Amino acid sequence: MDHFIEVLLPLPLERNFTYAISPAEVSRLRIGMRVAVPFGKSKLYTALVVGLNTDPPTAYEAKRVYEILDEKPLVSELQLKFWKWMASYYMCTPGEVFRTAVPGILLLESETRVSGEPQWERGSADLDPSESLVLQALQHQSTLRVSEISSLVERKNALPLVSRMLKRGMIRVEETLSGGYRPKEVRFLRLHPAYRGEEALEELLKSLSRAPKQTEVLLHLFQLQQGVNKPIKSTDLEKQTGTSRSVIKTLIDKEVLEQYTLIQDRIGNQEGRPDQGLAVLNPEQNNALTEIQAFFKTPKPVLLYGVTASGKTEIYSHLIAETLRAGKQVLYLVPEIALTTQLTHRMEELFGSRVAAFHSRQSQPERAEIWYHLQEGGEKASVVLGARSALFLPFEHLGLILIDEEHENSYKQFDPAPRYHARDAAILLASYWDARVLLGSATPSVESYHNAKTGKYGLVEIRGRYGGVLLPEMELINLADAYRKKQMAGHFSHRLRDAITETLEQKRQVILFQNRRGFSPIVECLSCGHVPGCPNCDVSLTYHQQRGQLRCHYCGFHRHLESECQACGMATLDTKGLGTEQVTTELAEMFPETKTSRMDLDTTRGKHAFSRIIEAFEAREVQMLVGTQMVTKGLDFGNVGLVGIMNADTLLNYPHFRAHERCFQLLTQVAGRAGRKDFRGLVLIQTYNPYHQILKQVTTGDYQGMFREQLYEREQFKYPPEVRLIKITLRHREWNRVEEGAAWFARSLRTVFGTGVLGPEYPPVSRIRNQYHKQILLKIPKGQPLAPTKNSIKRIQRSFDAISYYRSIRLVYNVDYI
Repeated sequence: MDHFIEVLLPLPLERNFTYAISPAEVSRLRIGMRVAVPFGKSKLYTALVVGLNTDPPTAYEAKRVYEILDEKPLVSELQLKFWKWMASYYMCTPGEVFRTAVPGILLLESETRVSGEPQWERGSADLDPSESLVLQALQHQSTLRVSEISSLVERKNALPLVSRMLKRGMIRVEETLSGGYRPKEVRFLRLHPAYRGEEALEELLKSLSRAPKQTEVLLHLFQLQQGVNKPIKSTDLEKQTGTSRSVIKTLIDKEVLEQYTLIQDRIGNQEGRPDQGLAVLNPEQNNALTEIQAFFKTPKPVLLYGVTASGKTEIYSHLIAETLRAGKQVLYLVPEIALTTQLTHRMEELFGSRVAAFHSRQSQPERAEIWYHLQEGGEKASVVLGARSALFLPFEHLGLILIDEEHENSYKQFDPAPRYHARDAAILLASYWDARVLLGSATPSVESYHNAKTGKYGLVEIRGRYGGVLLPEMELINLADAYRKKQMAGHFSHRLRDAITETLEQKRQVILFQNRRGFSPIVECLSCGHVPGCPNCDVSLTYHQQRGQLRCHYCGFHRHLESECQACGMATLDTKGLGTEQVTTELAEMFPETKTSRMDLDTTRGKHAFSRIIEAFEAREVQMLVGTQMVTKGLDFGNVGLVGIMNADTLLNYPHFRAHERCFQLLTQVAGRAGRKDFRGLVLIQTYNPYHQILKQVTTGDYQGMFREQLYEREQFKYPPEVRLIKITLRHREWNRVEEGAAWFARSLRTVFGTGVLGPEYPPVSRIRNQYHKQILLKIPKGQPLAPTKNSIKRIQRSFDAISYYRSIRLVYNVDYI
């Protein structure tokens, strides 16, 4: 008798599927194990076992499981429970959560492989050049991947060619599982046992007297082994001798050297010293730590509100050490990958190989390795320092979650689904483990501070900087006056330029903040006013001078910048606006002897790019650092004397209900990079509106004033925390269809929710990747249950999808829209 299992597929499907297994396989299977299953016509996918039963499905005939991939569960039942909550709360499917949660290398998918058909006879068949190339290649190797065929025939899409050859009986096609995690194997070398005696070794050296390079390799091997009882890597021996790999291979072939492999951990093995290395806390930090520990006796989260450079990280370190002593694991969330680089070094000094970083810049095998270490529940990787995706890791005994810079909108995932907020999801995850949660920030979000003030969270405050260092002196520079009085050099006021000169003379460093990358956001023709735009998006192309390109920051489209206007043919193109690349160029002209570095998305694409930039600035090899938001998020540099904000108005004038809150947070955070050790820093803010209330609050450090004003405005206009928001976005390639579909959906929502529905409206960029977007905002008052509200929206969606004209419109839900 067949048995059946219910599986979760990593696809956006509303329900799970049932597959048949044999009685012998039933005894091997457990909830949370991976299986390879056929889905669709011929594809194989990695699915997760979520249920075992003996009832066949009624709507379709159950297919058989292709292969069982695990010997023990990859995912715990508690993780599955967390995924189910996330799918329900953020209005997506469990399959989408599954795909996001598990490292891609653990999600094996089938790969189409093409082989020759032995029965096919060419005869007089007419073959085009592409078919001939494929058949010739198959004579030399048994199978080809579709990607290899694409390269061979120089076509982006080779599937039509494969389909045509399949119909003509030239080839056969099969699906095979590809990929998968493999431990890292490192090659080592040692002297062959036959030559380990003194006499045999002497004879060997004599026999190699006419092979100086081989003799040199042996002598270096003896030198590396002397007094060191550890294996010698093949690569280390190559570097030491400066010889080619072929010399070493010759010695292996002669059986003089013996090659063997060992599995090496991808996570560092350095030793930490938590007891000796923990910083001594000052009285204010000690009081804060005591208050936090008192709040931890209750299950509610705690908000640590401490000014910049108040020593919050030192408090985190003490809490981590305490949690580790209790034999539990720690999740330390940070908003930006750049921040993990600096923090990882600091944490590794304390906790050694117990610390593991987890973020999207790591290779897939590295991420899988951390996954397996956490499942084992040992000391290794018991402190995970990561971005928001670290929330999905398989903790065995989670005891503490730290959320640094909790106000950051980087904790919210926008695409793809699930569109979750890591801060909120972490609080729910902690409740499953009975773990404690600490939120930390110098500029808490309005919602978090409101929760603390109303008693939902515990509140602990640190008002002074560590070591008694004063907060930086802040000064507003009126750009309108500076331009009128001709006191500008490029985009630098004379005051800012002079302050940079003075800071450099004092052998201190400078950080300049401009929240736009590239050279200039707009290129305009002075003759006809034409502005080059992206063909796929409703946005102007940004000029990148270093590459001589115009680039779209939404879809990635790029083209070379022509010397003449494409509209009128005149050579009168000019740049408008300011980006980090232009700031760096102007600095190089003003301070040619000073080394400047840039930190934005363009300069940090490589895996180790963040580390190189941060380490060079820390080592004072770089005197000036220009950056976007990356430089604002918790980085700790001890020698920064000046922070300059090139233009604060771009932050103030953004069309969003959080614009003023975010402006205050960004400016305060970037200002906090100045004067963090033993001297007072200076912050200069260039603006056309120096009398704006938010800028005044930034210069005086008046967070309470900002909080009161923002809370009052949101109570008046019904925005969070007064209400909850669900943003519904409709996407389609046809403008008319989106227009009509959005109007229909909004009308249906108003019949249920009344005046709480705003829109539909086009966003500031209404077309991205050739898809038109239209948005509807639903405001849910306090006290209105969230689950019935979502069920009502889903019922409306089912009616919407039942209309054939609207069925192709994609609906995207963003719960707790920020």
